[in-house]
Amino acid sequence: MQVAMTPQQIQLVKSTWQQVLPIQAAAADLFYGRLFELAPDTRPLFKRDIHAQGAMLMSTLDTVVRSLHDLGAVLPTARQLARRHVGYGVQPQHYDSVGTALVWTLEQGLGAALTPAARDAWRMAYEALADAMKAAAYPADVADSAAVREAA
Repeated sequence: MQVAMTPQQIQLVKSTWQQVLPIQAAAADLFYGRLFELAPDTRPLFKRDIHAQGAMLMSTLDTVVRSLHDLGAVLPTARQLARRHVGYGVQPQHYDSVGTALVWTLEQGLGAALTPAARDAWRMAYEALADAMKAAAYPADVADSAAVREAA
């Protein structure tokens, strides 16, 4: 699967990510704080120290951002991660909360540097990754959603 992002959108994500890196610990704290506000049912899913979890999140995001020009290279790992997350109790709707928390975190951390175009590029990148992960983790749900769309 390739992300249908333009080179300019990929560059926007990469350049704004470079601005997040120096504040990544604070960004991770903001992210999880917001996620737990949006989806309180996700809090019990995290058994490890939340700061260690945040470091893992930032490392994963770094890998994905660096691979946006060839997202297919990281999708096998992302799909495995998604299947593991099912065992932790992650539900399909949690992906929406994560995406909302991610964009909110970027808005808080970057302020005006997160332009509308950059925000849209981040959303596009996240949705492509989340869609691939949900398809791997919940194949029946994805098939049911596709059937509903086709019937409409």
